[in-house]
Amino acid sequence: MPKPRSQQISLSDTPYYHICSRTVRKAFLCGVDKETGVSYEHRRSWIEKRIFQLSQVFAIDVCAHAVMNNHVHLVLHVDSEQVKRWTTLDVLSRWHKLFKGTILTSKYQRDQSLTKFEMEMVEETAQIYKQRLIDISWFMRALNEPIARQANKEDKCTGHFWEGRFKSQALLDEGALLACMAYVDLNPVRSGIAPTPEQSSFTSIQLRIKAAIMGEQPTTLLPFTGNEYREKTSGISFSLRDYLTLVDETARVIRDDKRGAIDTKTANILSRLHISDESWLKLTTNFEGIFTGAVGTAEHLCEFTEHVGLKRTHGKANAQACLNSA
Repeated sequence: MPKPRSQQISLSDTPYYHICSRTVRKAFLCGVDKETGVSYEHRRSWIEKRIFQLSQVFAIDVCAHAVMNNHVHLVLHVDSEQVKRWTTLDVLSRWHKLFKGTILTSKYQRDQSLTKFEMEMVEETAQIYKQRLIDISWFMRALNEPIARQANKEDKCTGHFWEGRFKSQALLDEGALLACMAYVDLNPVRSGIAPTPEQSSFTSIQLRIKAAIMGEQPTTLLPFTGNEYREKTSGISFSLRDYLTLVDETARVIRDDKRGAIDTKTANILSRLHISDESWLKLTTNFEGIFTGAVGTAEHLCEFTEHVGLKRTHGKANAQACLNSA
């Protein structure tokens, strides 16, 4: 039986989450249907564009993404501190970019006069919107619904396009976050769609590599703030250079099927994460198979289990084997 979202998401434990949303009825999200020869490749740009549009409205950043043939992977960061700085007008302006709002919120945004009671109503509504703007379920709703309508219109059909629920995994520590990001970024290489990370279109790794060549980071993605980018005030506290090295070397191993062939430089990076070479390759090739729920060290998993009210700590043995392994 699926767990309620309250037992999958706990912002007091982590702001990072792995999300996966899949299509139904053998629907093609993207790619080419071999039976009919119809290409759906253009839909990749629909989805990527919508993801980045939403990240500019919600207080939710994109750490990694991969738009595959029948599913989408996201690693999201919920910036709950950001919303605390938003004024009522900030909240309503953001909300109205995606949704209609109410008559009163529209009047407030247009700076029309309101009674005291109406102002109270607006403030109450803004508080509701503020919570929704840090809610991953609302983010995914705003992503999936318009894409489904667009795809159904193009396919000249009706009914469900996406599975009823998206999969959510809490990423409880640095090792879990980086392994999941690499798993997402390497999706096209693992599936044989692209030979290298830099040729993996509609993925975060391609955007990061292109920007890194120019000595920059993509404005659409949560930046790395470690070592060479210490001036960044918020982001992923790990070296971008080390992350790109990890992904590049892992892609070579996966592509050439050289199990365990991690070089010394990459092994040194992994040792700082307390992850063995073997465990890293397992995580980046079968992340969702190893962990079906929250991901982190055994200690972090136990804390998360207690905070969300679960009776059993799922994945503890795999956590001890893979994330406490070096």
